[in-house]
Amino acid sequence: MTALQKLLPILSLLALIAIWEGVAVSVNSHVLPTPYSVALVMWQAIGSGQLPYHLGMTLLRLAASFTIAMLMGSAIGIVLGRNKRLNAFFDNWLVIFLNVPALVTIILCYVWLGLVESAAILAVVINKLPNVIVTVREGARALDQDLLDMARCYGFSKRKMLRHVIWPQLHPFVMAATRSGLAIIWKIILVVELLGRSNGMGYQLHLFFQLFDVASILAYTIAFVAVIQVIEILILKPLDNSAHRWRR
Repeated sequence: MTALQKLLPILSLLALIAIWEGVAVSVNSHVLPTPYSVALVMWQAIGSGQLPYHLGMTLLRLAASFTIAMLMGSAIGIVLGRNKRLNAFFDNWLVIFLNVPALVTIILCYVWLGLVESAAILAVVINKLPNVIVTVREGARALDQDLLDMARCYGFSKRKMLRHVIWPQLHPFVMAATRSGLAIIWKIILVVELLGRSNGMGYQLHLFFQLFDVASILAYTIAFVAVIQVIEILILKPLDNSAHRWRR
């Protein structure tokens, strides 16, 4: 990778900020604050402790619901991908749950369980689970049967087969579910917090909307997106590179 290629992401971000600044100055309205105004609001929110607190609550909900959805979805997806009868039986269930609007699921969970934390987590898991199942199921279907048969001939244990034969083939599908999951699940969490929680980023954004505080809306949004990007760079990419180290 050349030096110019390394600088392109930074130059792209600077260009976006410059366009934002130019449009904000030309519009000259409180509905589109300048980048400096948003940065100032973000700094004040961090200093007061409000932003770290609400961001932390949202991240806790994200971690809990994401972990549950990925573990359950991966296990169910592998089973359905390797068992044609079960897949035929549950395929319509997946189609139904994939097409139920997230808002409906959230409202039903709150109505049935009350405005409690478990209802919020369950609503997010139900909305994300079908996507994980479908993605991992396709990976399980695509497993190379010749490699599996060869591993059995060499007497591979179940653990060794999972680690050296199955996981390398499933990894791209699991990572696809992970990346798309992070992009989708935090949007669902914001709606969950907006409708039934008294803290978190969604609750704060709803409050700022009522006050027409666009600067705070953008500040909180940018802060959350920045955290997700840090997770992508520091956790997901190293895991991806480690899993693909055997490739040329």
